[in-house]
Amino acid sequence: MILPAENLLSAETSPYLRQHADNPVHWRAWSSAALAEAKALDRPILLSVGYAACHWCHVMAHESFEDAETAAVMNRLYVNIKVDREERPDIDQIFMAALTATGEQGGWPLTMFLTPDARPFWGGTYFPKQNQYGRPGFIAVLKAVHAAWTDNTAAIEQNAETLSAHVARSLAPVVETGQDTPAPLADLAASIADMTDPSRGGLRGAPKFPNAPFMAALWHGWLDTGESRYRDAFLTSLRGMLNGGIYDHVGGGLCRYSTDSDWLVPHFEKMLYDNALMIRHCLWAHAETGDDLFRDRIETTVEWLAREMRLDGGGFASSLDADSAGEEGLFYTWTRTRIESVLGGDADFFFRHYKLGTAQHWEGDPVLFLADARQTENEARRLADLLARLHNARAERIRPGRDDKLLVDWNGLMIRALAEAGRYFDRPAWISMAAEAYRCVTESIEDARLPHSVLASDRLFPAMSSDYAAMINAAIALAGTPGETDYIADARDWAAMLESWYGDEASAHYLTARDSADVPFRIRGDADDAVPSATSQIVEALSRLAAATGSVDLTLRAMAAARAALGRATQQRFGQAGIVVAAATALAPRKLVIAGGSASAFLSVANRYPDPRRVDVIAPASADLGAALPDGTAIDTGPAAYLCQGQTCLPPIRTAEDLAAQLAETLRRPAA
Repeated sequence: MILPAENLLSAETSPYLRQHADNPVHWRAWSSAALAEAKALDRPILLSVGYAACHWCHVMAHESFEDAETAAVMNRLYVNIKVDREERPDIDQIFMAALTATGEQGGWPLTMFLTPDARPFWGGTYFPKQNQYGRPGFIAVLKAVHAAWTDNTAAIEQNAETLSAHVARSLAPVVETGQDTPAPLADLAASIADMTDPSRGGLRGAPKFPNAPFMAALWHGWLDTGESRYRDAFLTSLRGMLNGGIYDHVGGGLCRYSTDSDWLVPHFEKMLYDNALMIRHCLWAHAETGDDLFRDRIETTVEWLAREMRLDGGGFASSLDADSAGEEGLFYTWTRTRIESVLGGDADFFFRHYKLGTAQHWEGDPVLFLADARQTENEARRLADLLARLHNARAERIRPGRDDKLLVDWNGLMIRALAEAGRYFDRPAWISMAAEAYRCVTESIEDARLPHSVLASDRLFPAMSSDYAAMINAAIALAGTPGETDYIADARDWAAMLESWYGDEASAHYLTARDSADVPFRIRGDADDAVPSATSQIVEALSRLAAATGSVDLTLRAMAAARAALGRATQQRFGQAGIVVAAATALAPRKLVIAGGSASAFLSVANRYPDPRRVDVIAPASADLGAALPDGTAIDTGPAAYLCQGQTCLPPIRTAEDLAAQLAETLRRPAA
């Protein structure tokens, strides 16, 4: 099958792919038809993987993909395939693993050369059009790779076969028999704490990433062991990023990562998932410390989310770009003169707390950061007013682009975060926002199956297993809030779909569905990225659903999935921290069951003591308790709360004060 000799991206669901629809390159999206064309032409494939908010992806596009000379070489020598890594994380993970297996540094844009049957044989990331930055020019690379392919086809095919087999073993390993041993959470937390920058937080050196899986390992390690250095490493890291330039102090929201070791100058893209995970971390930190820094960052992030990220229908967009008018950070950076022109006589007060800074290799204007977080209540109010004035002034600038596709798994992460934060801070509007996004996702279901990506009326099927896991966790979070939707019924349905399309006989799961027709092979989804891995989200989802329903079958499935995942993760703990954290929770599940009469007093207490290891179940009538509690649990005749770990529950707790004391003890803090 030979496709038309033209660019075919204009009808794709991905805004990133559509950004390339006017390139002179004859781009195809990843599909069975594009792969068949490469075979029919016996022509190697040039695979380019990126995403809409990626700065260097834009640079390479402007330099090479929009250039007629470069495009002519690409069209003559290759079948050119463009992939949005956010829409196709399965394809991205396979070929990123291939690149790193060759000893190269990973990153985006990912540029890979494949045989006509889609086996990788060489690659890199960003290539400039001409030789610079110590990198060869892209046209020279295109010609050299094609010459090597033409002159040494047999040798390259043999090497490609070896590389492909290595990647398959790495990403789709044989499932080891799970051992009945605890997850090594304490050892993992200790190792991460040892690697943490003691003054700035985050891993030592640059660049600095929020690294949500590592942050969760530190927090869960603290809760499980009481080792305060894990908590302190978590709090130092969180404060560092929230005070630094990586956080947008004027408009709210966390940027992707810091290019330096001080959390100062970010790559300015804002991703939905980073902010969802940050909200949950701030919630835990506020409950532990009472520090209003964490409350403020949640509030300003939710304001940003409502103002800039909501789509028609109530779902959330994927990201905001790093660039404005082709310049990175242009929308977000400041000079002292510009701030003084907005704030006038208030500027001196403002600069007592906020400063402007820059970093080595950053050539743009300075970045705003919070230098002195010590503020009286009056000072905090005054600073908020000044930041609002800066925000109004900044609104006149050229805005970054927004990637309007709705990704189901990322929306699931944000729905959960909003529901949990809304419960804790008693903010019904946040819970309503979460419920609307949830409804938006469920309205995209076709033939009882979730899509992975939605853009207006377009849907991308089939979903990834991470989509089902994230939405199960979102449903369970919303089940603990007021509302009429039967969230647990939805979660049960999605768990059944997860097993049907992604599970195997060994209690493990794949990232891609059984009917994914265009993947080179199905991968497990074990490795963490900026978010915990698909496998870790599945283990957590099954465990939480088992606790919410009291299902023995789901409990056994969750434990089996946890042990299978641990069996595969033992040699790669740092890349699979999410599995270790999720398995620790699944193998020692906790839940709080509130039942009988008015549950409001008990629920209010539960909301004040959030615990990521615990599932809260509301059983309004005593008849519901038989399913919610393990066999043999003593059941009280009146209103009561039941705190359980595994299959063992404490005696019924009859007063809100006693419940507060019990929950405070499990979290190692005084009762409030």
